[in-house]
Amino acid sequence: MILIADCGSTKIDWCLLNGKEKVAQIFTTGMNALLMTQDEMTARIKEELMPHISGYQVDEIYYYGAGIISDEIKSHVANALKANMPAASKIEVDTDLLAAARALCGRKPGIACILGTGSNSCYYDGEKVVDNVSPLGYILGDEGSGAVLGKLLVGDVLKHQLPEHLCEKFLKEYNLDRNTIIDHVYRKPAANRFLAQFAPFLEHNIEEPSIHRIVLHSFIDFFVRNVESYKDYKTLPCNFVGSIALLEKPTLLEAAKSQGITVGTIMQDPMEGLIKFHSTSEQ
Repeated sequence: MILIADCGSTKIDWCLLNGKEKVAQIFTTGMNALLMTQDEMTARIKEELMPHISGYQVDEIYYYGAGIISDEIKSHVANALKANMPAASKIEVDTDLLAAARALCGRKPGIACILGTGSNSCYYDGEKVVDNVSPLGYILGDEGSGAVLGKLLVGDVLKHQLPEHLCEKFLKEYNLDRNTIIDHVYRKPAANRFLAQFAPFLEHNIEEPSIHRIVLHSFIDFFVRNVESYKDYKTLPCNFVGSIALLEKPTLLEAAKSQGITVGTIMQDPMEGLIKFHSTSEQ
């Protein structure tokens, strides 16, 4: 059997396949391999995953995750998986970016992008990621992401750049004031997730010109500062995975059209694409 893991810092989506048949799908607490030891990951997998799949023999494991930035970290994750599933003859550990590319493009060349809390992109040749513009995080980059859209929205609210009724609506809807926002952004952890939570407000008010401008310009920035660095960006499809891409699809398509870019597939998460990729005969 094949076990696929789509791992983020918040949750892991595990899918167990018997050929093309989905046997089980389990959600467990997320893991960032950059921030956890091998022993901690081993224990987490044993406690949260293994009770659900103990009756099955896992032969192959494909793990895609947050924090996979070196061969050493890949080895730590593989060892944690092997300790829990010793019968597995193949364990492949790689980045969430490769997961997006395989899910979106399969075995064909294309540009694969992630638009969620953060953003990322790559040029994929049908087998591997061959070019990647560093996303740089929500302070220096992450254009088009939930965190950056939230940052732009909050900044415009606090600097009175939006119509007064929208500023009041936003602060009331989220029960916020200036001091609370400043505290969350500058003093508390996970400011990126705090800011990203405001993406639905943008979508619900997208018909307001000032809101539409925030979203459209941020997506254009994403294309200009990331996608347009890749060769053949005007001829290859540009594909997206992530909650923001799906939530703001019409504006994303508008931004792409303005830059002469063709958008291909848009999906919320990569698992269905990964199931298709790993259940085909070409391995």
